[in-house]
Amino acid sequence: MPVKHPKVAVLLAAYNGMQWIEEQLASILDQSAVDVTVYISIDPSTDGTEAWCAAYAARHSQVIVLPDAGSFGGASRNFFRLIRDVSLDEYDFVAFADQDDVWDIDKLKRATYAIESRRVDAYSSNVTAFWADGRTRLLDKGQPQVAWDYLFEAAGPGCTYVMKRRLMTQLKASILANWDELQKVSLHDWYCYAYARSHGFSWFIDPLSSMQYRQHEQNQVGANTSISSLIERYKTIHDGWWFSQVRMIARLVGVEDDAFVRQWLPLGRRQLLKLSLSARHCRRRTRDKMFFFCICCATAAIGKKAE
Repeated sequence: MPVKHPKVAVLLAAYNGMQWIEEQLASILDQSAVDVTVYISIDPSTDGTEAWCAAYAARHSQVIVLPDAGSFGGASRNFFRLIRDVSLDEYDFVAFADQDDVWDIDKLKRATYAIESRRVDAYSSNVTAFWADGRTRLLDKGQPQVAWDYLFEAAGPGCTYVMKRRLMTQLKASILANWDELQKVSLHDWYCYAYARSHGFSWFIDPLSSMQYRQHEQNQVGANTSISSLIERYKTIHDGWWFSQVRMIARLVGVEDDAFVRQWLPLGRRQLLKLSLSARHCRRRTRDKMFFFCICCATAAIGKKAE
């Protein structure tokens, strides 16, 4: 009697991915103990990605390339398009994939088993960053979740996300209802985590790495492993982008009227100082709690209201 494996829809956003996408697709199709279908949405590319993916899909029945939908201008909009346009009814789970990583053979097996055995709705994990020169580094995102972390950070790299269909069905309805506004959300993984947590869905962050997370100059969001990457992240906070995303996500997931959120959401000087005192409830990692406290205080001190 054949064993019934979980059915997983893998949503993959591509753009100029010819250098890496074949290796990534091979690692996805080679997943153990799951029944995988890969849906690819391609941002118009200049390196032949569209033609290559079409030819690859013609040879692999488990791979489906979505019709051209114009330019997305970033991975977030591309993933929102995938969620909008892929029918999820026949799948047990939905996973996100980037075009340039390499998945461990048991990535989806481990994720789906964790979701079922722990009775949670979603899963993410640590990853192993790797560089062309052979360097590797574990990126640890598995610290205990705190009350409001989802308004200020994702649950780790979105390429590790695996979610139950029940969660994805509600998330999809939210995306359809807020489609125009969501085009301004820069990080789809942050929004998806925020939606899940704010709507009572449970999430497990696995402390073990499930994939090789490729680092290269074209990464839209890479590993935060150096002083230069920390400086770049500070710049996004200083210019108002990060706080504007916080405000937007809080409103889109419907928590702007919560007593805690309401006391700092205007993000003026006094509100930022008040928010700094709640750092332990807003980020998971100790280092990030300290950084959060300092950023709130510094932004308040220079008198620049978050945009």
